[in-house]
This record gives sequence, C-alpha cells and structure tokens, in this order.
Amino acid sequence: MNPSQLQEISTRLESKSSRDRMIALASLRDIPAVEAVPLIKKVLDDENLQIRSMAVFALGIKQTPECYSILVKLLETDPDYGIRADAAGALGYLEDNRAFEPLVRAFYEDTDWLVRFSAAVALGNLKDGRAYEVLVRALDTEEVVLQQAAIAALGEIKAVEAVDSILRFAQSEDWLVRQRLAEALGYLPSPKSIPALKYLEKDAHPQVSEAAKISLQRLEETPIE
Repeated sequence: MNPSQLQEISTRLESKSSRDRMIALASLRDIPAVEAVPLIKKVLDDENLQIRSMAVFALGIKQTPECYSILVKLLETDPDYGIRADAAGALGYLEDNRAFEPLVRAFYEDTDWLVRFSAAVALGNLKDGRAYEVLVRALDTEEVVLQQAAIAALGEIKAVEAVDSILRFAQSEDWLVRQRLAEALGYLPSPKSIPALKYLEKDAHPQVSEAAKISLQRLEETPIE
C-alpha cells in the first residue's frame, strides 16, 4: 500500500467517529504486519471497547517482534477482563512459546473465568507439552467452559497420557464437553480412544456423533504407540 493510503488510514484512526476508527482498523486486514502494527497501536487505548478488542486481536494476526511484549502487558495489567481475555487469545495465535509462563499465571491467578478460559485455549494453541499439568488440573474445575477448553487443549498438545483423565467426561451432561472430548480423542491414539469414540459415535447429539466419526477416521490413519 502506498504512503498516502496509509496516511489516510492513520488519519481515520484519529477520527472522533468510532465508526470511522473501526472501519479504518478493519481496512488494515490486507496490510503487511510491519506497516499495520504501528497503526493498530494507535487504538489500543481507544475509548470504544469494541475497537480495543479488535486491535488486540489484530496483534495476534499481524505479527511483529513487539507484539509479544504488548500482549503480555495487556494480559497482566489491563483492568478490563475482556481485553485480558483477548490478549490471552492473541498470544495463542502468536504461537510463541515464551507466552507459556504468562498464560499459566493468568490461568491460575486471574479472577475472571473468561480470561482463564482464553488462557487454557491459548495454551493448546502453543502446542507446548509443558501445559499438561495445568490442563489436567483444569479438568477438576466446576466451570464447564474451562473443562471444555482444557479437554480441547489436551488434544492440541497431543497429551496421550491424558486419555484416562478425560474419558470421565464421556457422559457429561453438557454436549459441548462431549464434543470436545470426541474431537480431542482423534489426536490421542491409545487403546482406550477407539472404544470411547465408538461409544460417542452413538451419542444423541448429532455434533458429538459427527465429531466422533471424524476422530475415528483420523485414528485409523494414526498408529497407536
């Protein structure tokens, strides 16, 4: 994009109209990261929460070396739980393993379930085996959404040793938990995974059943260790 077009976007990001600022931020979608990030930073403290959220998300997609430190600071210090959750999610998109420790701290220390949920999902996105203990412990939470996130993340990090821990959710009352289990088992080749998936294949909820079928097909192509 030529300098005049970038300047136009920069000017619109300073508009008094939140609609103009939002459109300008969205227009950065096709701009290279090195040019987009300085402009995204202009609205990280925007008075409009939706614009702030869009900007934080954008830092996970438009990746430059400074994005990591910006997102960690937001995760650790922003007063708005939604922004902290967005920052956790964006750190997952970065797939930078330096984010492991900040995400673990957020999972254990943040008081808001949404931030903890986003941190668990992001730990899965990092595909870092060190997350195993954190995610297994998350299975014992009373918050169903955290159980969903932990099961999915254990699948993401291919933690075959977690199969026994997650199989107890095969009869969960929450169909999304059962769906996440069916999806995760497709990445966890073990002697117990296939029988569990054949059980879930008969689930009354169509999305659980379909997820189980897909995972069974995947395991047929994956040797059991």
